[in-house]
Amino acid sequence: MPHFFIERPVFAWVIALFIVLTGLLSIPRLPVAQYPAVAPPGIIISVSYPGASPDVMNTSVVSLIEREISGVDNLLYFESSSDTTGMASITVTFKPGADIKLAQMDLQNQIKIVEPRLPQAVRQNGLTVEAANSGFLMMVGLKSQTGEYQEADLSDYFARNLTDELRRVPGVGKVQLFGGEKALRIWLDPMKLHSHGLSVTDVLTAVSQQNVIVSPGRTGDEPAIPGQGVTYPITVRGQLSSVEAFSQITIKSLTSGARLKLSDIARVESGLQSYAFGIRENGVPATAAAIQLSPGANAISTASGIRSRLAELSSVLPEGMEFTVPFDTAPFVKLSIMKVVETFAEAMVLVFLVMLLFLHKIRCTLIPAIVAPVALLGTFTVMLLSGYSINILTMFGMVLAIGIIVDDAIVVVENVERLMEEKNLSPKEATREAMHEITAAIIGITLVLTAVFIPMGFASGSVGIIYRQFCISMAVSILLSAFLALTLTPALCATLLKPHHVGQSKGKSFSAWFNTRFHTLTSFYASGLGFVLKRTGRMMMLYAALCVALYAGLSSLASSFLPDEDQGYFMSSIQLPSDATMQRTLKVVKQFEDEIAQQQAIESNIMILGFGFSGSGPNSAMAFTTLKDWKKREGRSAQDEADHIQSKMGSVPDAVTMSLLPPAISDMGTSSGFTFYLQDRGGKGHQALKNAADELVQRANKSGQLSDVYIDGLPEGTSLTLNVDREKAEAMGVSFDEINQTISVAMGSNYVNDYTNKGRVQQVIIQADAPYRMQPEHVLALSVKNRLGEMLPLSSFVTLSWNVAPQQLMRYQGYPSIRITGSASAGESTGTAMKAMETLAKDLPAGFAGEWAGSSLQEKESASQLPGLIVLSMLVVFMVLAALYESWSVPFAVMLVVPLGLLGAVLAVTVANMTNDVFFKVGLITLIGLSAKNAILIIEFARQLIHQGHNVIEATLMASKQRLRPILMTSLAFTLGVVPLMLAKGASDSTQHAIGTGVFGGMISGTLLAIFFVPVFFVVITRFIQTRRKNRESKAQR
Repeated sequence: MPHFFIERPVFAWVIALFIVLTGLLSIPRLPVAQYPAVAPPGIIISVSYPGASPDVMNTSVVSLIEREISGVDNLLYFESSSDTTGMASITVTFKPGADIKLAQMDLQNQIKIVEPRLPQAVRQNGLTVEAANSGFLMMVGLKSQTGEYQEADLSDYFARNLTDELRRVPGVGKVQLFGGEKALRIWLDPMKLHSHGLSVTDVLTAVSQQNVIVSPGRTGDEPAIPGQGVTYPITVRGQLSSVEAFSQITIKSLTSGARLKLSDIARVESGLQSYAFGIRENGVPATAAAIQLSPGANAISTASGIRSRLAELSSVLPEGMEFTVPFDTAPFVKLSIMKVVETFAEAMVLVFLVMLLFLHKIRCTLIPAIVAPVALLGTFTVMLLSGYSINILTMFGMVLAIGIIVDDAIVVVENVERLMEEKNLSPKEATREAMHEITAAIIGITLVLTAVFIPMGFASGSVGIIYRQFCISMAVSILLSAFLALTLTPALCATLLKPHHVGQSKGKSFSAWFNTRFHTLTSFYASGLGFVLKRTGRMMMLYAALCVALYAGLSSLASSFLPDEDQGYFMSSIQLPSDATMQRTLKVVKQFEDEIAQQQAIESNIMILGFGFSGSGPNSAMAFTTLKDWKKREGRSAQDEADHIQSKMGSVPDAVTMSLLPPAISDMGTSSGFTFYLQDRGGKGHQALKNAADELVQRANKSGQLSDVYIDGLPEGTSLTLNVDREKAEAMGVSFDEINQTISVAMGSNYVNDYTNKGRVQQVIIQADAPYRMQPEHVLALSVKNRLGEMLPLSSFVTLSWNVAPQQLMRYQGYPSIRITGSASAGESTGTAMKAMETLAKDLPAGFAGEWAGSSLQEKESASQLPGLIVLSMLVVFMVLAALYESWSVPFAVMLVVPLGLLGAVLAVTVANMTNDVFFKVGLITLIGLSAKNAILIIEFARQLIHQGHNVIEATLMASKQRLRPILMTSLAFTLGVVPLMLAKGASDSTQHAIGTGVFGGMISGTLLAIFFVPVFFVVITRFIQTRRKNRESKAQR
């Protein structure tokens, strides 16, 4: 093949240009994301049951739904949470790669089966099944700078005009509006009800009977009498549409003509459907909605789609309202990609400087400089065809591949140059001879480097998805680079390079100086190698000691899943005692805002009162704090700011503030650290579960490897129990249904039916007015009507008692559970923390078990897969080499070099105090291929020389000397290619360090040790084979 292209350089150019063209066309079409869809896809089922306690919600709603959904296909796990707000959510997580649309349909079908058994209020409010990631992509706010609009007006406008618009943007999974739309609120006065002899049921009946949809039909409709010539539709305004109309509803009319109106016994107003949330943006009341991505959607395009939709909608906003985006994670994604592109450019420049240093001819350097971009552009085409995106992982794959891509070209160019120098051949002749010598080596190196990545593709779960990203970008670019090394590179060598003339090189002083120094180095190396080859036994003992050191280093290296990134924002959860009202929470929130306002590095802050990822209620609040750009922060990181705020808020009595960074992959849960569920498998009851969890958390916080371990949820709180004496009530003529209606409506709230408000159907809700439901005594003062029409206070047959009850109940895999969150101590990795947690969990009382969820579950899977992957990669490489060399022994000489590269990687990561995470594992697997590559270059040449009649030592020495230059050049090119990764600053720097450091250390040790050890391995194995062959022959002769 190379000879064909040496004669037809134009043909080679046409192929290269075709690859470039398809690559350039592919780039704009490739989606851009920070990470691919790594997280297992999730579906959130939301249920609303106003006024219900967590216990009622758990038993009568959640457990019924869970029983039905537990058999859905591809289910990984499901978790649920119900709290005192009357809301419950069940998050169903599916295996990575599951079709989320099918899964959603499956769930909806299962819910349809169980729906008839659910309470009427739940069915009336509806169950929503939405495919969305748990983290927030961004928040869209609406505020009134002039104060002209109240929070209620803003949230109603948002619900009416914006929520559906935002849902329609491609990629949006869920729009969670904090602050509801308006509703018609009827605030009852129990005192007036009592004085007029009315019960709550009377009011409910009157409202539901007088606010109805009437469908009266038409006059003259078929079948009609003969001669009927006209027909008209009849309209009856049955459904009311204004506050005034509701105020005029007749509750009771007397024979005298007097009537009692709703406005006589209640206050009627247009209020909010829910008062559960309060929003503050930079200290000013506002309304906001959180946007959650649908699984697998692209963050950047979704965020820009939302921003452009907001720009279109802002032209029709009422005067005095304006949009804001107080929180957005997409800019970080964009920055991360830009940083990687920057690193990419730096790596290219460094690689070409290395080539210029060694080849000191612009023409020689130009050839690999032309070939590398062609191979990379070709990779983009394959990525588009395979459905991959431009993300941090594929881009890192390419950064790692730069060094490998130019390797093939360097090997060709260096060989052609050497032959022109030594044999005084013309460029064309030298290229022919060079290609004859090294085509086999290039094919061998390519097959080995590609084969190394094949086992990565078989990894399962989220880790498998991460590995496959690297796999495709590296394997494809390496295959393309080999194809170009056999087509375009020889054609360029034959046409671009100039023949050498005697005395020509003497003219260039630097070139002459460099060559002299390099020759000196080569002769030093040759004498050193000669010394080593005479002491092969000792070298093998030293090698064994290095292998032991590698094993010790790898097993003591702390493991983690992904490095924690400074993503430019952090989240804070504020928790007050369970009996705290929204007003008390607001006071703490204002203190928090004052602290934030004093920080120079902070750009904006949005607070949501009543909401928390670990549970909602009037005693919770959540803050999303965005930092300024890295350049404007004066060296402060998101972790520094989060720690600062947490320590400042530590002195606030009554409130616990936890400030956390988001997880490395936003779809993988809501915060960094680990997630552990403690399950009550033996039906021991909530109290026993709580005691076990408290004890576990206490022991965990005493452990040196764990820190900030806490129960992630709402604390238990005081609860008021109403004890109804049913017999007494019946004796007094009061039915239990009447008591139920009175308490539920007055203290909870009752969604009666709907009304039309300015063209939108909204709810009609009845509840006791605020002054009549503040104290326990108010409950007992409520009146009910008995069968004789007499009004009796509840205190006649109801008594009060106080007790402690959970404010939130969680379930995991259908068992009552408590979620425990925590992180590793400073200097420890998440892997160590998880092991410590598992050890502590072994001492749990019988009937309790612990399970991992979220990224912790994926991390466990990742850790268990590494040894298998490394062994599999080495096995594949061994088999490829055996096939290439038609020998079982030669591959051994190549494979023995692998531990030398891995040793440097482990050493570098240990020195840098980093962990064995997913990126380090990718680096290790890359090093297996790269270490083998250097060995192939020496062994391939040594074998050729042995076939030409040289003895083993001679052949090995000659091959090693001859290949020293290309080995040092390619290794230096690759090593310098990853230096920008090691030294990266700003967005996604932790990830870049994680990849760069290991590979850098591995390449240095792999190269420096390989140039001495590979010849030793080759000599030892060749001698061993020769000895065995002689023994066989002598036996045969006998």
